[in-house]
Amino acid sequence: MPKNIKSPFDPVEIIKKFYDPGSKTYRILLQHGKYVAQKALEAADGVMHLNPDLDFINEAAMLHDIGICMTDAPDLGCTGKYNYLCHGYLGREMLAEIGLPKHGLVCERHIGVGITVRDIKQQKLPLPERNMVPISLEEKIIAFADKFFSKSSLMSAKEKSVQEIKNSLLKFGENKVTIFQSCVDFFG
Repeated sequence: MPKNIKSPFDPVEIIKKFYDPGSKTYRILLQHGKYVAQKALEAADGVMHLNPDLDFINEAAMLHDIGICMTDAPDLGCTGKYNYLCHGYLGREMLAEIGLPKHGLVCERHIGVGITVRDIKQQKLPLPERNMVPISLEEKIIAFADKFFSKSSLMSAKEKSVQEIKNSLLKFGENKVTIFQSCVDFFG
């Protein structure tokens, strides 16, 4: 297990501690993280008056999906035992173990527009029963930016449109679309 990390650090070096740099999963995770980090920094630009922590945003955006290696997601090269939905809280645990609990919270809270205890119970989701909703400004920025990019073995820089994202969120309820729209209005 990796030793505790001291700041400042390179998120790519942390990814290398958990992923083989020659693997398909590493390439997908790294490319997706870069796209999300860039989009998150653009979103942060629109709220600079709120003093977002840009270094933290870049680091956490690169690491937000680190837990995918523990999930069963063959298309991403992952052969773990957990449902893909679990990658958020698993990533939180992974990063907390190496001394990055704040970065770990981003992992846990970035999925969808946030997952509530109510969502977990109503949908019988395979998650611990706790709210996993972005709270800090930086968490909200990264969760927002993540919606614009998919992970796949055929990664492209194609950014999803706001309407495409809304359409995909609709299956989880109109309230999820409303939450996303409020983020669009806030971050621009």
